[in-house]
Amino acid sequence: MAPAWAAIVLVACAAWCGSAGAQNKLQVEPLAPPAAAPAAPAQQGGIQGQNIFDVKPEVKPDASSDPKYLEQTNAQRNKVQPGNNAPMWRGVAGGMEGVTSLPKSQAPEAGILIQAPVQYPGSRMTTAGEAWRQVRNEWLIPYGGALFLIVLGAIAIFYFTKGPIGHNPADGGKGARIERFTPFERSAHWSNAIAFCILAVSGLVMAFGKFILLPVLGGSLFGWLTWVLKTMHNFAGPVFAVSLIIVFVTFLRDNWPQRGDLGWLLKGGGMFGKSEGHEPPSNRFNAGEKLIFWGGVLVLGFFVVSSGLALDKLLPGITYDRQTMQIVHMFHNVSTILMMCMFAGHIYIGTIGMRGAYTAMRRGYVDEAWAREHHAYWYEDIKAGKIAAQRSQPLVAADANLGEQRA
Repeated sequence: MAPAWAAIVLVACAAWCGSAGAQNKLQVEPLAPPAAAPAAPAQQGGIQGQNIFDVKPEVKPDASSDPKYLEQTNAQRNKVQPGNNAPMWRGVAGGMEGVTSLPKSQAPEAGILIQAPVQYPGSRMTTAGEAWRQVRNEWLIPYGGALFLIVLGAIAIFYFTKGPIGHNPADGGKGARIERFTPFERSAHWSNAIAFCILAVSGLVMAFGKFILLPVLGGSLFGWLTWVLKTMHNFAGPVFAVSLIIVFVTFLRDNWPQRGDLGWLLKGGGMFGKSEGHEPPSNRFNAGEKLIFWGGVLVLGFFVVSSGLALDKLLPGITYDRQTMQIVHMFHNVSTILMMCMFAGHIYIGTIGMRGAYTAMRRGYVDEAWAREHHAYWYEDIKAGKIAAQRSQPLVAADANLGEQRA
């Protein structure tokens, strides 16, 4: 029995050793890597990178020697120099119009990426957008601002050297009261004046604010201020346009050329030279006021209002493309600067520059001494009965008449 049991033990040991050796072999010898999959062919789509100096039959590096090289279309260029799209971009820079699905009535320039070169007054020959920027930043802003400051400086010098003109107050002075402005005339004037002041202040901030106020206020506060003033500008614009028409129609009758206008101009209104302190005789409005009326209200007012309406795209029959808006903006900028310069003198005379002038527009009445000193011909016509001293119905008289009707 012993040999039999020994044989069984030897067989078991041999089997156990064989299995262990197989496991060790599996751990030591790694599996062979799988065969690599075949690479997919490269996708040949669009324009591929190409070195034109690599000598190949389809590429001609010396194609620029062709006399008509610069006249080639983009398709012709790609035949000799694939990927060279210079003709296309040259056309884009020249204002070439591409293809767009938007209708012309809604988007007249949807297919134009860059405006064609143009030369505005004061600019170089360049694309229209850059030309407009040059005109605005190199001419309109610096010279327009300088002109306005010069006018304000001249007014300040005149005030501190000469002081207010005139000697008699407009109300509570000598003689009977004369109605200079009716309630309707004063309402039209003040509506136009308030709208003008809002437009002038907001326009100055929009034009010059980033050079003066932005460094002081900072971006957040300046942005808020600009937004508020721009909103006020948009609302005051229509009020100014309508009231300007009413003012023109209301005061047209008394602003035609009359006797004494030329003499008033030649003597500078009595503010200079030998006639200083003695205002030349004039009618209801002197020649200076008439210049403001025809030059400021009519001519400059027309350009300011029409260009402002165009900038808001409110004028019919106009193609509102970029170049149109650039030209309209230049007209608006020039006309508004000139109007502010002209009206600055008018505001000065109507407030602190002439004694009694502000009260006359505020309350509507002047006394005989004021009328005789500043508008002698107008005063003579009133005394002669050609012009009524009271053109509107006084409030007291109106209340009395109303009471009589009720009784």
